[in-house]
Amino acid sequence: MKWIGRFSGYSTDSFRKDLVSGCIVGIVAIPLGMAFAIASGVKPEYGLYTTIIAGILISLLGGSKFQIGGPTGAFIPILLAIVMQYGYENLLIAGFLAGVFLVLMGLLRLGSLIKFIPKPVTIGFTSGIAVIIFSGQIANFLGLEGVERHEYFFYNMKEIFLQISTLNLYSVLIAGICLAALILTPKYLPKVPGSLVGIIVSTLVATWLFPDKVTTIGSAYGAIPAGLPSFTPLDLSWERIITMLQPALIIAMLGSIESLLSAVVADEMTGSRHNSNRELIGQGVANIAAPLFGGIPATGAIARTATNIKNGAASPMSGVIHGIVVLLIVVLFAPYASSIPLASMAPILMVVAWNMSEYKTFTHMLKTRTGDSLILLVTFLLTVFTTLTVAVQAGLALAIILFLKRMSGMLAVDKVLPDHSSDKEKVQAHRVTEERDCPQLGIYTVEGTLFFGASHVLENLGQKLLADQDLRVVLLRMGRVPFMDTTGESNFISLVERLMQRGVIVVISGLRSQPKELLVKTGSYAMIGKDRFFEHTGEALNYALENLQFNKCLGCKQFAFRECTGLSSTGSLRQHIS
Repeated sequence: MKWIGRFSGYSTDSFRKDLVSGCIVGIVAIPLGMAFAIASGVKPEYGLYTTIIAGILISLLGGSKFQIGGPTGAFIPILLAIVMQYGYENLLIAGFLAGVFLVLMGLLRLGSLIKFIPKPVTIGFTSGIAVIIFSGQIANFLGLEGVERHEYFFYNMKEIFLQISTLNLYSVLIAGICLAALILTPKYLPKVPGSLVGIIVSTLVATWLFPDKVTTIGSAYGAIPAGLPSFTPLDLSWERIITMLQPALIIAMLGSIESLLSAVVADEMTGSRHNSNRELIGQGVANIAAPLFGGIPATGAIARTATNIKNGAASPMSGVIHGIVVLLIVVLFAPYASSIPLASMAPILMVVAWNMSEYKTFTHMLKTRTGDSLILLVTFLLTVFTTLTVAVQAGLALAIILFLKRMSGMLAVDKVLPDHSSDKEKVQAHRVTEERDCPQLGIYTVEGTLFFGASHVLENLGQKLLADQDLRVVLLRMGRVPFMDTTGESNFISLVERLMQRGVIVVISGLRSQPKELLVKTGSYAMIGKDRFFEHTGEALNYALENLQFNKCLGCKQFAFRECTGLSSTGSLRQHIS
């Protein structure tokens, strides 16, 4: 059989590599799947079902060779808020609709648009999510009782403070043992998953030495069923769909960002290249299927994808194997998972939160003390203290505002004259002085993007030019204007029209393709006159001065006219000095 596409060149050796990496990632995914589900406010088995179904489908249908999909920490605050507000059944509907949105995004080829989300926004909300995950596990780490879960960070912290008197030292000890295993295992047993060691050791200690002293998965959520997840049709009534559209959009947005970021990380580690639109379609199909079996929303998991690559994965088959491994373990060993203490799950999620916090990048951006620092801080604080939706919207809005401010500040209009000290006599702004200037002639270099955010620059120029009664000719050098939008075009034409109404000759040189196309489409090019546009500054000056009758010299009392304009036409020189 000849393998094609992402399986091109597949061999027996490739399968062996995939089998090893798939088994390791599958073992890593089991405690994480349960932990993410519990932290999201649902039963632990739903996280395992997601790992199985979504993990296999994402690997088969996605656009990355090495992507490992499943439940992730990034979804925890969103899913918990949905469960608390709408309930678990509606969470399944939101996940299903999010899958539909993801498929549509892929079909509409919107995958490349995700890269336009500013990094300060992604780092801000990722770090904020990390804080929420970490703080959400404090109660389980300390073994606190009677703690109610709230949607907002402040109320959760208040709840922990109110229930601190119920602290369980046995839970702290168990959590400490698991945390120690998480820290020490990578140092001494780098090939062994630290989370698995931590779960096994801390569970054995709790079971043998402190029976019934700590809360377990079984005592909190009931026994994990051993067997395949059952198909459950969703109640997709119109009312429920309308209600869950906004949560679904949020899930789809975050899922697309996380999955494509993970795919980019995989590309950087392997030198491969993913198909972003196909990845979105694969993620969408997985999220459509998972809720039908009780699964929660899934996306690309950066840590598990990196583990997959580091252990020698050769193709998407490793992701399929990872899902099958989880399925076999659920069928064979599910009852034993009921004995796992919740205190053992807490440090696993805390370490996940620490690893996803991007603390190095976060502190580096803050130290720059730029607009990006402000975007980062606002997005981070709003993620922690409000909701992810508010945070991302505010972060993007602030990023757009600051970007427009920077862009508007980059549009410059300078009055220039030829610099005869240079070989090519290029026009320079520094040649314009009180002693050397021509009030009848204005040569202006326009540099930057001419868009709605920079309209004030042309307005200021217009006020200045219209106030000059001696002005006879205006040359606008447009060679450094790469882009013009309709607002910029409107302001530009308004300036030209007002000058022309005053009897001022307006000529334009160096107009680039995009601004020219826009002027042609709007009819402004014809209104100004085709004969007023020139490729070079010298040609534009010749035209303007040959069509202008000077009555007297106003600006060249002690300099020859050529020294002001650089124009060499004797006919125009005679006109000027007559």
